[in-house]
Amino acid sequence: MLSAEQNDRITRVGPGTPAGNLMRRYWQPAALVEELEVERPVKALTLLGEKLVLFRDEQGRYGLFHRHCCHRGADLAFGRLEDGGLRCPFHGWLFDVDGKCLEQPAEPEGSTFKNKVRQPAYPCIAKNGVVFAYLGPGDPPAFPEFDWYMAPEAYTFAFKGYMDCNWLQALEVGIDPAHASFLHRFFDDEADEDYGLQFRGHVDGDGDPLTKLLREKDCPELNIEQTDYGMRLFALRDLDDERRHIRVTNCLFPNAIVIPMNDDMIFCQWHVPIDDTHSWWITIFWAYRGEVDQAKMRADRLKTYTLPDYMPRLNRSNNYGFDVDEQRTQTYTGMGMDINIHDQWAVESLGPIQDRTIEHLGSTDKGITTYRRMLMNAIDTVEKGKAPPMALQNGDAAKHRGPIAIDTIGPRSSWETAWKDKDKARREQSPWAPDVE
Repeated sequence: MLSAEQNDRITRVGPGTPAGNLMRRYWQPAALVEELEVERPVKALTLLGEKLVLFRDEQGRYGLFHRHCCHRGADLAFGRLEDGGLRCPFHGWLFDVDGKCLEQPAEPEGSTFKNKVRQPAYPCIAKNGVVFAYLGPGDPPAFPEFDWYMAPEAYTFAFKGYMDCNWLQALEVGIDPAHASFLHRFFDDEADEDYGLQFRGHVDGDGDPLTKLLREKDCPELNIEQTDYGMRLFALRDLDDERRHIRVTNCLFPNAIVIPMNDDMIFCQWHVPIDDTHSWWITIFWAYRGEVDQAKMRADRLKTYTLPDYMPRLNRSNNYGFDVDEQRTQTYTGMGMDINIHDQWAVESLGPIQDRTIEHLGSTDKGITTYRRMLMNAIDTVEKGKAPPMALQNGDAAKHRGPIAIDTIGPRSSWETAWKDKDKARREQSPWAPDVE
């Protein structure tokens, strides 16, 4: 349990807040590339409590500005995309993606005033369907060479969804391996193709359905290992005297999780603060062996989320689709087959910002307690003027690979190496995957 002061310290993310100052030291997902694949690629958004406008110029470069023009404060979300930048309709001032003022057409001929002003801007880069932005001081850190950045675009798919709550409680559900045996419990093990039924796949392709393992082995042994990228979590379930189910997931510091979806596909999901009480999950999925059917994955997601706002169809307003008969016979929650909705109910039910002064954490919450210590230590580090963990310099990018996320079954006597061997075999079958070690 935390004090109210500690809870505020790790949850609030606006400019000048302790957690906000930390999270601005990392590349953060700002939007999906597809959101700017429209006739007028200009989008108003809020990120870490800042009102911004994201755009793509005529050369395909991305710009992220403070939303209000530095001249008189007009709303640049209504700007004109032309002449190499974004032009304010109020007085015609034109800015390039770096915020440099290119033109001030109402100023006298020969005026150099445009050289003295800049529109506050943040650097952006697109990676496999997601536009990332750096909102912190100084030069941005390098991108590590994680699998989802290294994968060819054809092997990836990106999507997002809205959560009506603080980013931290949304993240913490992903570093709580024990919840899957309950929140995502299905009473029918028949496999299905839909993404939302990821736990209904078969371990190692032809083993028991994961739903059966989670349901029948609901008290896993949990091990935590701190890593150079954050934290690795092991959920271990003994199947018999010789075999052990090994589920390896990860926390990518500061606000992402890396989780296996099936035998071939993994996803990295960031929980990105819109402001203190609202957040996005933004995800890159990738496969090792075969190209991703992006059209099918998108169609599956649109069964649960609406466009253009990426809002969940099942939400607080309709009780998340809760059905008492379904809860008795099909799912533990009674809230449909999509595990994203299960997670959404769990974290939104905690309130806009979870009150951590009244919780009582148990032994299965060791991932959460470990992460919170890491988060508080990193906040302290930034306040002391030092670089936080995982803020990489350019020469360090290649030092971080993987991380491995996998569901597999191995010998109890050698489980510590069995999951690595399975991942190595998967990478050897991949046309693109780099070695981890």
